[in-house]
Amino acid sequence: MVERSNVVPEKTTITREPDGSDGTAAFYGRRPRHDGHMVLESHGMAPIPEDQRYGASWRNFTVWFAPNLELSGLFTGTLAFTIGLGFWPGFVAIVLGVILGSLPVALLATWGPKTGMGQLPLARLPFGKTIAVPAVVQWLSSVAWDALVGLFGAQAAQLLFHVPFVVGVLIVLAVEGIIGFLGYEFIHQLEKWGSGVLAILFAVLSVKILQHGNIPTDNTVHGAAAVGAFVLMTTIAFSGAFSWATYAADYSRYQRKDTRSSPIFLWTLLGLAASFIWMYTLGLAGAKVFVDQTAGGVQSLVGGGFLGALALIAVMFGAVTSNALNDYSGSLAVQAAGIKIRRHWSAVLGTLLAFLLILWLNSGNLSGKFQNILLFTAYWIAPFLAIVLIDWYHRRGSISCDGLARLMRFTNLSMGWPALAALLVGFAAMVPFMNTGLVVGPAANALHGADLSFYVGFLVAGVVYSALRRLKPGRRAGTTA
Repeated sequence: MVERSNVVPEKTTITREPDGSDGTAAFYGRRPRHDGHMVLESHGMAPIPEDQRYGASWRNFTVWFAPNLELSGLFTGTLAFTIGLGFWPGFVAIVLGVILGSLPVALLATWGPKTGMGQLPLARLPFGKTIAVPAVVQWLSSVAWDALVGLFGAQAAQLLFHVPFVVGVLIVLAVEGIIGFLGYEFIHQLEKWGSGVLAILFAVLSVKILQHGNIPTDNTVHGAAAVGAFVLMTTIAFSGAFSWATYAADYSRYQRKDTRSSPIFLWTLLGLAASFIWMYTLGLAGAKVFVDQTAGGVQSLVGGGFLGALALIAVMFGAVTSNALNDYSGSLAVQAAGIKIRRHWSAVLGTLLAFLLILWLNSGNLSGKFQNILLFTAYWIAPFLAIVLIDWYHRRGSISCDGLARLMRFTNLSMGWPALAALLVGFAAMVPFMNTGLVVGPAANALHGADLSFYVGFLVAGVVYSALRRLKPGRRAGTTA
């Protein structure tokens, strides 16, 4: 028989904070109470009390729109040209990949109001004590993205303020680190205002890039190689949006429990799709003139002067809006792993590690490092997604406020070995289908470079987890995962 959680439905709400005697005090703390309540959020991964929820559904648009208006999105779009696709085949691959990658994020975002918990902390349900593995991987991935995006922002700060590169790094990381430190409401406010500011700045940049013309119209690969390139670009576009999946509920967990799921889903989907398709398409259209894939290259492209300064501001501000989410979600992942450190201080730790990684990325071969980080930080999410979706399906109606609160104690968790085993098997099954600068699997090679690893990993992990969770022995009383 399919195992069900012993977390039974409850009508009660969580209204009192624990006294900390059970060792979970680090997961609770001060939190914002309404839109615009600019207070340091020391509250961590613990469920948000139902009587203290707030926020309109449309905020899911801005929080997922602004973070993607940044330079790495432009350079991702140029990869379509690099692998041989013309504009229209590349555009179709981009649209298809972005929409497919955005759908899971939009779905998971609807779990925030239902549970009051972030995405990785909520994954304690299927993973139990083994949550430490995906949580650490998530944290490292957030640091990697922090560095990748922060690199371009640092280059922009260097040029804009005429300072050494290291100082530019410090400027960008300091600003984003402060936002990640301050927490949830500061992030939503940043993304709300950032959506308008960045949309204007990137609209100006778009006009200047398109004025150069020279859009790559024809494929440089043909036949089976063209099909392989199309599939690969679809996967690359997919990975950008899909990489946000493990962050999804983090930015809707404060919303009221009775918030309708459909507006959250649609606003999230629209925010992701609009921003990613815009950036990727712009990168593809300007691929021939992006000879210098740096902030300086963008400045030169728009002609320097006032417009060049605007371009640098857009790059720098875009890095901040994106990386504030990396710092924040990374801090929740640290707590999900069982590390009892205050959320705002773990956000600072991730920012500091990103500083060192940025210096490495800036040492040379940026293009190769860029594509490898882009794919590898998203690969593991495919089997992870299959596991949490299946577990959520089998727990329908059996997730209560009190039960989720009990997830805070690591000792209340079962081992969760079926989830970890499925994650590892699913990831292993992906390797032959991967196509990156580090790994080109035999299946990908036979398919002329087409990368089908995400779909393989999702299916294999789903099958394995469905089978193994049936074999899992009944847990002792008091466990919740």
